[in-house]
Amino acid sequence: MPCKSCASVNLGADMAIHFPGVKNIDKLVVRVFSELVVCLDCGNSELALPEAKLRQLARTDAAAAG
Repeated sequence: MPCKSCASVNLGADMAIHFPGVKNIDKLVVRVFSELVVCLDCGNSELALPEAKLRQLARTDAAAAG
């Protein structure tokens, strides 16, 4: 699948999501390797998180909030 912006086929990506700030430094990251595409030529990116990963992030955020 070529880049929707520039038609390049030079694509790739990996992602780990974490909550920002020093207070969250000890929280585990959520690894997301599903539907992330970044064009290595123009920088255009597309992202879709699976519902299970969204729920995991929501639980982590709720636990951090106390």
